[in-house]
Formats: sequence, structure tokens, C-alpha cells
Amino acid sequence: MRIGEVARKTGVKAETIRFYEREGILTAPPRTRSNYRDYGPDEAATLTFIRRARDLGFSMPDVRELLELSNEDDRSCAEVDSLARAHLDQVERKIAALQVMRDELSRMIASCEQYTISDCRIIDTLAASHGP
Repeated sequence: MRIGEVARKTGVKAETIRFYEREGILTAPPRTRSNYRDYGPDEAATLTFIRRARDLGFSMPDVRELLELSNEDDRSCAEVDSLARAHLDQVERKIAALQVMRDELSRMIASCEQYTISDCRIIDTLAASHGP
């Protein structure tokens, strides 16, 4: 299948597929006589794997490592588990930071009395110095 078809099938943009090939994350497929890339089921499966990992927020170095590990059937799953746990820790830290942001924004909005900008508590809060 050509790049447009594999892009539609996997949900990965053609430009991104070419990037993965340049970076060595995806093995370049064979070419047709017309020099079109000819993707098969293995490349489509790899692209789906990459997209799903990226959708979960894994970094490209982690995706590369997960791909390498996925090809070693007899190897312990401990490294994959470790990568996933480390990523989950990062996600949980981001969630905590977002909750702090949400709470601060809620406080700012609750303090707004909708007068003029010169009396706006949201603007005052944003302008207040809270350190570096």
C-alpha cells in the first residue's frame, strides 16, 4: 500500500511516516518500480504501535525503546514495566500541576466582580509578584 493509504489506515500523517523513516524508527519499505513506497502489514502494525504509544504521551526515545523491546519475545517484561511506571509518574505529576492551575484559576474567577479592568482581580492576581 502507498503512503497515503497506510496513513489513513493507521492514523499517522504521511509527513510523520517519512520522519519516522528518516529517524530510523520505521524501516523504510521496499519501493515499487515507479519508486513509490510499498508498505505492508508489518509497517502498518509498527505505525499503529507508534501512534498508540504517542497517544499515551510516551516520548520518542521511549517509543524507540519500546519498539526494540517488542521485538525480543523471550526478554523479561520488567524494562517495559519500568518505562510505563516512569511515564505514569510523569503523568501523575502533570495532573497534580494542572489541578493546582485549575484551583488558582477558579479562585481568580470567583474573586472577579466584573467591574472595570482597573478593578479586575484577575488582572491584579496575574500582575502580582509571586517570585521567579
